[in-house]
Amino acid sequence: MKPRPSMSWRAGDDLVTRPWHGRVRDYDLFKEVTVGFIIVCLLTVGIVAVLGSPDEPSVTFSSWAKSQPLDFATTATAELGGTSDTATYGPPYNKTPDATQTLGPLDLQSLSGVRIPIDTANDFVIAPLRTLPVVPRAVTTWSAAGSPTQARWTDAYGKALAADKGTALPPARAAYGPVPALVTSLTSMARSGGLDGALAGHGFYNQDYTRAILFLGDGTYFQDLAARQHLTGDQWGMMNETGNYPGQSWLWLFSLFYQVEPFSSAPNADLLVVLIMGVLTLLLALIPFIPGLRTIPRWIPLHRLIWREYYRSQRPRPAAAVPSRDAPAPERAPEKVG
Repeated sequence: MKPRPSMSWRAGDDLVTRPWHGRVRDYDLFKEVTVGFIIVCLLTVGIVAVLGSPDEPSVTFSSWAKSQPLDFATTATAELGGTSDTATYGPPYNKTPDATQTLGPLDLQSLSGVRIPIDTANDFVIAPLRTLPVVPRAVTTWSAAGSPTQARWTDAYGKALAADKGTALPPARAAYGPVPALVTSLTSMARSGGLDGALAGHGFYNQDYTRAILFLGDGTYFQDLAARQHLTGDQWGMMNETGNYPGQSWLWLFSLFYQVEPFSSAPNADLLVVLIMGVLTLLLALIPFIPGLRTIPRWIPLHRLIWREYYRSQRPRPAAAVPSRDAPAPERAPEKVG
């Protein structure tokens, strides 16, 4: 009897050249692929029909200016005055002092520098208004004024907007300068749909939505929509899909750290989470080289459970019994005589 190869690992063993002693059966590969494809398609269609996300309408400046004109005007005034979140964000948009998240001397946000320079007053308000067929006179008045005067105008108009509890904008006054006219013209442009195109980038395809998303994010309209869909950071909302069903579930680990202390209240939470995920990713990549971690599969041999049929076939079988010389010969059955 030819002995079966031992399952113990030896240097130089080549799994490819080992003979297969498990069960062998024929199958039609084309039939298997076809049946599998049909089953997956039916399951996909069924799951989408039951658990599919609602078709939410696109968020536009037109919907924002029509549904919440006061919030739009307040955000536009903050963009003009340089007090919005984008205007004070720091790299990669501007050089706002002390705006970056740091951990001791580590300042990852400043490493790339200002790669996407954004002047909120010009890029979000003045430049779009200059694309109108008739440029408002307020644009010229604003551009001719100095920074202190512009700051005084936006500060006064911003306070008036904050004090207004209704939906109508405060009436124009001399203390506000051209700001009310600028905001009114920008609101009209947004309601007509022209502001979406003006902020969509430059070139033939106009696919750069960075400025549009930043402008939307500076107001409360976009944040309120996210909160209603449970997509904000404190609602485990690291998703890119609308509706009540999760989009990219692999982001749960990122979002997990934002829900627990000390990360949930840390001013540099983004930097801390990025560093932790970087360390975890590095450990995962270096598992084959870290003693202890690389031997976990031997301690927990799940592979033997998955390929149990193969390992069962590789067990050595007991050798057949060999009769001894001193053992009596077996009796022969009597022959039938006819």
